[in-house]
Parts: sequence; structure tokens; C-alpha cells
Amino acid sequence: MLAVCALAALACSLSAAAAAAQAPPNQPSGPTAASFSGSVTAGQATAQAIDLSLDDAIQRGLKNNLGVILSATQTEQVRGQRLSQLQTLLPSVTFNAQEAVSQVDLAAEGLRIPGFPTIIGPFGYTDLRASLNLSLLDLKSLHDYLAARHNFAAAQLSAQDARDMVILTVGNAYLLVLADQARVASVDAQVATSKLSLDQAVARHDAGTAPRLDELRAQVDYQSLQQQSIVARNGLEKDSLALARTIGLPLDQQFNLTDKVPYAAFDQLDVDAAIRDARANRKDLAAMVQQTQAAQEERKAATADRLPTVKFAGDYGDIGVNVRHSHGTGDASGTLSVPLFKEYGLRGEAQQAQAQLDTRKAQLSDANAQVDADVRDALLDIASAQQQVQVAGSSVELAAEALSEAQQRYANGVSDNLAVSQAEQSVAQANDQYVASLYRHNVAKLNLARALGAAQDYRKYLGGK
Repeated sequence: MLAVCALAALACSLSAAAAAAQAPPNQPSGPTAASFSGSVTAGQATAQAIDLSLDDAIQRGLKNNLGVILSATQTEQVRGQRLSQLQTLLPSVTFNAQEAVSQVDLAAEGLRIPGFPTIIGPFGYTDLRASLNLSLLDLKSLHDYLAARHNFAAAQLSAQDARDMVILTVGNAYLLVLADQARVASVDAQVATSKLSLDQAVARHDAGTAPRLDELRAQVDYQSLQQQSIVARNGLEKDSLALARTIGLPLDQQFNLTDKVPYAAFDQLDVDAAIRDARANRKDLAAMVQQTQAAQEERKAATADRLPTVKFAGDYGDIGVNVRHSHGTGDASGTLSVPLFKEYGLRGEAQQAQAQLDTRKAQLSDANAQVDADVRDALLDIASAQQQVQVAGSSVELAAEALSEAQQRYANGVSDNLAVSQAEQSVAQANDQYVASLYRHNVAKLNLARALGAAQDYRKYLGGK
């Protein structure tokens, strides 16, 4: 049940992160939502269990999580594309050194001239030459470079946002394991209580003071709780493996969680101020702004493709039979290129660029609304979970009191153990609700930190404000 809650809590955030990290056309793809659940395993498992705090887990995740690694590699690829695009605006200078030796057989070439040698050579020459190529007027390349620069800035921001997503993912996985441990402890306590009720029912039946039905009912309740204990332990083991996967621990490495993240009430923030902070701090939103600016430059580049371009090419070198007996030679040319009879191609390029720009603008508008929704949703979840914690805590106390009362009445022979069985079920349900509400409350605070673009300050939010 808690695992389902965990997946639901992360689904929207991971989908939004994957959308923000999605690369523009002709750019390398970034991490997907599934990437943040994986990692690159670091180190070897040890025979002794290690202590793992929430800070330790997050630091391991920031280093080994697959999502942050893929985001970093994407940034490096986009950096390389920006440098390649920059080169089109800079002079290209090359140097060539050539040493040639030749011998020609004129007869083999079909030339037979009386009195003229059929074999010429061997002869040779040395050529040392530098060449220069320069674009003097190429607005398309300029706008393409500006677009590449915005894409690089977007990739850097997406890499920072990926780190926030790792904090959210690892924090959620850590809290889920803590909730599983609390649930296992709760079910084990219920099993022990149920065993006492079973022993009491068996003793009373053997003494002839209670019917066989009481013993059978107590036996069913006891075995039902044993099954719940098995399920709870299995869930704990699987969620522990999921935590290890997100932070790069070997799956056979045993660990103990040292942080318990107790309940701490959270003071409500000013919604409007929180939304302003989120829009100023969210890296995924800033990345989308950069991607929109890149699309604008690409649209300008498509328009500039209609304009003339001016390029210069030249070379200068020294050529001769050897370096001492040589002479300087050079060549220079300028080229003016004007596109003619390319109307359909130019229109198609412009329409594609405009469509991409319109798409980016629509996505940016939606992203602004999503930031607003993320903050409001997180605050609503915190307020709701906070009330659930208070109600669930009271229910646990009332259920425990009802169980004690039912046990006393049964011990005194006032009633059968049906009331005890019902009270035990109420205690189990109340404990489950309390553990789930604590988990939802802490996850909602992590989601708020993420929604505000302040995931690095997760400690402040988990501890209340």
C-alpha cells in the first residue's frame, strides 16, 4: 500500500522533470523518468551492515544516480555542439607541409616525341602553405550559434534540476523504508498482542469457561496478523532494494537507517509569495525559458538563410625544389552566395522553425501554470496529511483503549472475544493509517521543497518551518 502511495507521489514530479530535460530537436536526449530509479553501482558489498543517514543516502544518490549521470553527459554533449557551432563563426586556419617526388613515363601516357626523353624525372618539390577560411557575412550561422548557446544553458539548468529530482527520489525512497520499518514493528506488536489473546482463549476453552468458537476466532486473528507480518517484511525488503538502486549501493549490501524523521508540524506559507519564489528558483522552468529562446534564434536563422553570405578564402606558402630554393606563392578569393530558386526549401525550413517556436512557447506557458499547481498541490497535501496525522494518532490511542477494555471484559467473563477480535482489527487499521499519514506528510514536505526549487534545503522542510 505504501509503495503505491510512493509511486503516486513521485509520478507527476518525475514526469515533469523528464519533460523539462527533454532535448530539443537535433540534440542528445536527456534522462527519462525511469532513469531516476536506477544508478551506477559503486563499490563492493561488505559483510557488515553499514549505517545510512538521509544525508548519506542523498549524497550517494547525487553521485551515482543514473538520472543525474545522464543529465551530466547530455550537458557535455550539448557543450560540444555549442563549440562546433562557434567554429563556423571563427577563422579556420590550417597548415600543410608537402614533399613530393615524381617520375613520369611519357610512353605509358601515349606520348612519343622524337628526340624527347620518354622518362621524365625523378623530380620533386617542397610546398609549405597556410590556408585561411573566414565567413565575413553569415547571419544564419550566427543565429545557429546563439541557439546552441541557449541550448547549452538549458542543459546546465536541467542538470541542476536533475539533482533536485534525485533528492526528491532518494528522500522518498528513504522515507518509504522508514514507513515500512514502522509498519513491520507495528504488525509485530499486534502479533504479540494477538498471541496473548489466543493463549487466553485456549486457556478458557480448556477450563470450560469459553466456547470453542472463541479459540477458533482468536486463532484466525493470530494467523491473519502473521500473514500481514510476512507481507510487511516482504515490502520492506523490496523497498530497501529500491533505495539501494537509487543511490548505487550493491544490492546485497545490508544497511541500517539512522534517521527516523519524526513528525514535525509545518506552518503554512504565503501562497503567492511561495509561487513567486518557485518561478524564480525552479531550474526546470528556467531551462524551458532557455529552450524557448533557442527556438527563437532558430526561427531567425531560418529567416537569415534567405540572405546573401560573404566568405573569404586565401592561402600563402613557399614552394620550390627545396626550402633554400623556393619562392612565395599565394591565392585569395572572396565569395558572395545568394540563394536562388530555393523558395520551397526556405519556406519549409521557416515553417518547421516557427512550429518548434510555437511549441516551446506553449510548453513554457504550461510550465508556468504547472509551477503554480505544484506549489498549491504540495501545500494542500501538507495540510491534509497534517490533519490525517492528528486524527490517526488519536485513533491509535482510542483503538488501544478499546482493545484494553475488550480484553478486560473477556478476561472477567463479561463477554466473548468477538469484541477483542474487532478491537484488534481496529488497532491494526489505526496503526496502518498513522504510519501512512506520517509518510504522506513527510513526502508532501519534500514535494514542496522540490516545487519551490529548494530541494537542497530538504532538511529545513522535513523538520518543519
